[in-house]
Amino acid sequence: MRAAPTILHLDMDAFYAAVEQAAKPSLRGKPVVVGGLGPRGVVATASYEARRFGVHSAMPTAQARRLAPNAAYLVPRFLLYRSISEQVMELLGRLSPLVEPLSLDEAFVDLEAGGAAHDAATARAAGERLRRDIYTTTGLPGSVGLAGSKMLAKIASEQAKPDGLTLIVPGTERELLGPLPVRTLPGVGPATGEHLRRAGMTTVAELAEAGEDELVRLLGRAHGAALYRMALGHDDRPVVAERDAKSVSVEDTFDVDLHDRVRVRLEVERLADRCVQRLRAAGRSGRTVVLKVRRYDFSTLTRSETLRGPTDDPGVVREAAARLLDTVDTTGGVRLLGVGVSGLADFTQEDLFAQAAAERSAAGAAPVPGPGAPEPAGADVPGTDAPGGAGPVGPRGARAEEPAERRWPAGHDVRHSAYGPGWVQGSGIGLVTVRFEQPGSPPGRVRTFRVDDPELTPSEPLPLVPGPGRAVTGS
Repeated sequence: MRAAPTILHLDMDAFYAAVEQAAKPSLRGKPVVVGGLGPRGVVATASYEARRFGVHSAMPTAQARRLAPNAAYLVPRFLLYRSISEQVMELLGRLSPLVEPLSLDEAFVDLEAGGAAHDAATARAAGERLRRDIYTTTGLPGSVGLAGSKMLAKIASEQAKPDGLTLIVPGTERELLGPLPVRTLPGVGPATGEHLRRAGMTTVAELAEAGEDELVRLLGRAHGAALYRMALGHDDRPVVAERDAKSVSVEDTFDVDLHDRVRVRLEVERLADRCVQRLRAAGRSGRTVVLKVRRYDFSTLTRSETLRGPTDDPGVVREAAARLLDTVDTTGGVRLLGVGVSGLADFTQEDLFAQAAAERSAAGAAPVPGPGAPEPAGADVPGTDAPGGAGPVGPRGARAEEPAERRWPAGHDVRHSAYGPGWVQGSGIGLVTVRFEQPGSPPGRVRTFRVDDPELTPSEPLPLVPGPGRAVTGS
């Protein structure tokens, strides 16, 4: 535990939904739900306006629609979210070399390591400056918690929401933690929380009063001892700088179970292409190809194949994934498919490309682009439940005809030759409805077109408009 609140936790408020509200003027102040929109879709983020109706992350989208039928339901735009996250992480890096990202919208910062703070006053000043900088750079709000440990800093940022700053003065931890529910502590999930409730412990103060021996008896040596220390406010975990990713993977959940073996294979090949695209974007290669199959009965099978060396060749990964699929029984239907690459490296094993090219040549197949070659057009069209989902891809990477709803995902950017930039409000029965507006503009007008209108095309996201200077509040 530190004597000064020099560990900062940043949590961007309702990040995906806040980005969509900032990008779409007509949605500001309105309930917005971002996630999968199909029958099996799940909410990724709900705006605070949507949360008032009871909508929350990880909730089935169908349930969210019943609670908030008039909310805007949008498919995620992960490329935009990542670009904004990079801007935020760059601001954190100016405060300290020790930044520990937890997700696109959340991170710990060791202010002391960067010389940004050494006491409560300088820590508060650094937190307020960070919130101002994030807002003036992105136009988005963020909540900041400051404390002498990671656990307390995260609790503080939760108390600061939305759009605030909370500082926990060292020495006040027990008083603060006492009345909080046990689920507040890291590592206390639903099962552990219920176990403790049955033992008569529902608050952190009751955990501390129970003592270490009782918690060890209930939860085991490691978990019980750690929980007792946290109940007393002790947490000496350091802020750890970003670690290298151990794997890159993509997966899709399908609205209807797939029964056609040919369709399953095409989906695996498409996922392999997307996985390599992400691998290359990260400047990495990998040696082990992993296939994940969740069947109709929710049983999940994982198969892997380790190559002779690391690769980022889409043909090599595609062929390995297809071989793995041959070992899996898909009788009865497939609910989810995933392809991943692990054993990452910063180089490639060139003989694998020659091997793949020779095999394709022998089979009379068209060559697959090597490292650095462009991917087929439209290789990353978001789908229903997972980022980057799309319709089936043919054996050589050619995309098959897709349903209109897939081509025009709700919330995604478009451009019309006459009306300019806009975004898709919805599509179906051969029509697509577009609202023509952009970040910083007044709310725009809505127009409807045929899905095959040649003047309407998908577009890259426009940058958000930076926010003006503002005063920040905190406690």
